[in-house]
Amino acid sequence: MGVEYAAIEPYEICSIRPPTENASLTFRLTRNCPWNRCRFCPVYKFGASFSRREIAEVRADIRRAQRIDDMLFDEGFIGLRGASGWDRVPALVRKIRQAQSDALGMTGMLPERAMPSAAPSAPDAVDDPRIEWFMSWFREVPDLADSISHVYAWRAGGGETCFLGDADSLILPPAYLAEAMEAARAAFPTLRRFTVYGRTKSAVKKRSMKELAAYARAGLHRVHFGLESGCDEVLALMDKGVTGEEHVAGCLKTKEAGLSCSVYVMPGLGGAALSEKHAHDTAAVLAKIAPDFIRLRSLEVFPQTPLEALVREGRFVEASEERVVREIRTLVEEIDCATTILSDSASNLLSVGGRLPDDRAAMLEVIDSYLALDARDKLLFSLQARLESFHGQYGGITTDIVDELRPYLTDDGVDYSRASDDHLARVIRLIRGKLMP
Repeated sequence: MGVEYAAIEPYEICSIRPPTENASLTFRLTRNCPWNRCRFCPVYKFGASFSRREIAEVRADIRRAQRIDDMLFDEGFIGLRGASGWDRVPALVRKIRQAQSDALGMTGMLPERAMPSAAPSAPDAVDDPRIEWFMSWFREVPDLADSISHVYAWRAGGGETCFLGDADSLILPPAYLAEAMEAARAAFPTLRRFTVYGRTKSAVKKRSMKELAAYARAGLHRVHFGLESGCDEVLALMDKGVTGEEHVAGCLKTKEAGLSCSVYVMPGLGGAALSEKHAHDTAAVLAKIAPDFIRLRSLEVFPQTPLEALVREGRFVEASEERVVREIRTLVEEIDCATTILSDSASNLLSVGGRLPDDRAAMLEVIDSYLALDARDKLLFSLQARLESFHGQYGGITTDIVDELRPYLTDDGVDYSRASDDHLARVIRLIRGKLMP
């Protein structure tokens, strides 16, 4: 295709996207979150501000991604198996940098860049290793290697899906979204599915039924809604800016417009005090909505979030892992509609998923097997489950986790018989703090 390597540039991908969109091509229509008040959420709390992007900026990013895609074809990346493609990315970046250096020597200028400046960190975030870990995975400004890897992952994943971010694309007029999807399809003809994040409040207040239907006609397939809870007390405590009934109204309106509805709920979000009410009210709201998918994402209290401040002040006491599992049991038992439950978040202790009502008994059996364990075995189960989640998410174990486990390493594996309950709980907390939901 004769790609000019000096013209290859990074573009703005969506670091934060649904788990089902991990292999999707992504483009940012907005930057960050227009609400950004949820007390549990760490994503945009460290200097990143909300902004809408001009459609010309989005079109320019689509062209940048298309040039990367063309280059990957030229370089023989497409169709590679295993890790061979990823291993070649650093050398490809060096090749591009060399071409740009050569171009600079010839013309005195590099290709035009249209990337935002890096978002500043919170002043006290620098000294917190937990925040440094989180921010290393949330890339406000992707570099060249990020962009190349992103397009390659999309091709390796089938090359058919596209996510348009960031946090609430329903604030954008249908004509804008339609133009973005049309431009993406023109550049990437294999695209078959487009999805977005949305707020139920936006579906209720900002978009008419006619506008939501226009999204569907333009090719939008699914909206991912972060419900988190159906309990008004919990929603108010977390400053979600929406009620349980507005969740219901927004989702039903979206479904009626012809869009698939995928919702996220957060076991544990009510803490110890509101645990039971959170579970019962959430189940009732979900039964009214009957979404296509319910995705479980158990609460983790992230450092330097408003929720962590509530914990320090004693105004929020976390629910135990067992209590969170019992909340999930309530959801599985009480959601009275046809839907699919998925446990596709590393924050979840148990892998509980299936189709309701058909798989209800099987899901309850998984939950009850855990609940039947004694306290020590629950700790050991949690440690093993968290280690497996960490290894699955990152492909290995970090040295600080290894150091905590080193006293129990033997020639035959790991012997936890000498580990105290308190130490096991500390290691579990360390691992949980590093898992990305």
